[in-house]
Amino acid sequence: MFKRLMSFMPGNGKKKIPTYIRKVIPRDQHTVSRSFISDPAKKVLNRLNTAGFEAYLVGGGVRDILLGERPKDFDIATDATPEEVHELFRNSRLIGRRFRIVHVLFGREVIEVTTFRGNATAPDEDQNDDDRKTSEHGLLLRDNVYGNMEEDALRRDFTVNALYYCIRDFSVIDFADGIRDLDNRQLRLIGDPETRYREDPVRMLRAVRFAAKLDFDIEPETEAPMTRLAPLLSHIPSARLFEEVLKLFSAGYGEASWDHLNRYELLEPLFPDTARALAAGEPDTVIRQALQNTDRRLQQGKSVTPYFLYAAMLWPALQVEWRRRQDEGEPAQPALHQAIAKIIGRQVQATAIPKRFSGPMKEIWELQTRLPRRQGKRALVTLDHPRFRAAYDFLLVREAAGEIEPGLGQWWTEFQEMDERGREKMLSELSSSDAPRKRRRSRKPVSKD
Repeated sequence: MFKRLMSFMPGNGKKKIPTYIRKVIPRDQHTVSRSFISDPAKKVLNRLNTAGFEAYLVGGGVRDILLGERPKDFDIATDATPEEVHELFRNSRLIGRRFRIVHVLFGREVIEVTTFRGNATAPDEDQNDDDRKTSEHGLLLRDNVYGNMEEDALRRDFTVNALYYCIRDFSVIDFADGIRDLDNRQLRLIGDPETRYREDPVRMLRAVRFAAKLDFDIEPETEAPMTRLAPLLSHIPSARLFEEVLKLFSAGYGEASWDHLNRYELLEPLFPDTARALAAGEPDTVIRQALQNTDRRLQQGKSVTPYFLYAAMLWPALQVEWRRRQDEGEPAQPALHQAIAKIIGRQVQATAIPKRFSGPMKEIWELQTRLPRRQGKRALVTLDHPRFRAAYDFLLVREAAGEIEPGLGQWWTEFQEMDERGREKMLSELSSSDAPRKRRRSRKPVSKD
């Protein structure tokens, strides 16, 4: 046990080792209340306890309640194996290969149950090596090693996520001074940061996301290796990075996440063409405006679409590629289509973009060239396009960002609100204002001779 716990400490014992002491905080000394925990989560906890297993609310649920917020998700850690949990709950399913976990389903609410995990970086002789596998870069490829509660706590990522709530005696159990870091509004990795980032580079993105969401500072030792290790994200499957990008920008803290990504040079592994475009002087105003709008929508309880976010994220890169092709003599429209294909083709190598999102994203971009052309029946045809609303919203973002002159967005706003007669009038006025004025023919002076 001592060797296992030592392996989580910075430098595996070569550096100064912080002392982690299990602290049990009684009910009268913390703010976690069962009233903040959903009924399904309480049912899972109670049934596991009744069956003779240890079970605790863990991670973000405990953290958020202590911060005075209502959690959106509830995760449970237990000493029961996934198969034992699955047997207890008919409404459950086993998922995962890298990590085997159980989802217990209560309508639309999903309670995630994980078995206590052990130290996957220091295998014992009695453990099957097939349960542990790392890449040459230190990346954990498989981790199905079970352990006890202490090991589970110290192999979690951040101290503020290593807090456990016991529903039997209503205590909070703190293994890594997570309460202190909560009080200091500080995000700290458990263990040696470089080792933990090499095990799973996505932890750098999680650090960014939590810092943005919680408005926490990243502790100096935790942030020190991030810029240097950012290229390790290129070893993560593109499909997983796609999901991580959505988590970063679809939680209501997108602009803050954007700032952190740039600060730690984490943008390039996620959006390489966009990073190069910005480094070459292309502005990020459209991206920033889109994220501000997205944050507002989410705070108002409205939804956002992944393809709109990706359309904004890749817009600077598209502009650079489109201009390059036109400078080489390609006509504008063919150049745009080729630029779109090129940018998306390269992007999917970094973060996978499902076709159900890449298709609408292309249409948003293509409609930006059609929205200014409104004469005749063009406006009505554009208005009937299935992706018109998203393209119109993107146009408003571009106007608000100062990329194009204001006015076009207001015209389309009014055009949508008009009835048929009103639209005919607007189109007529548009045709009149755009019609070239006839030049008066000058008369030759009449000779008096």
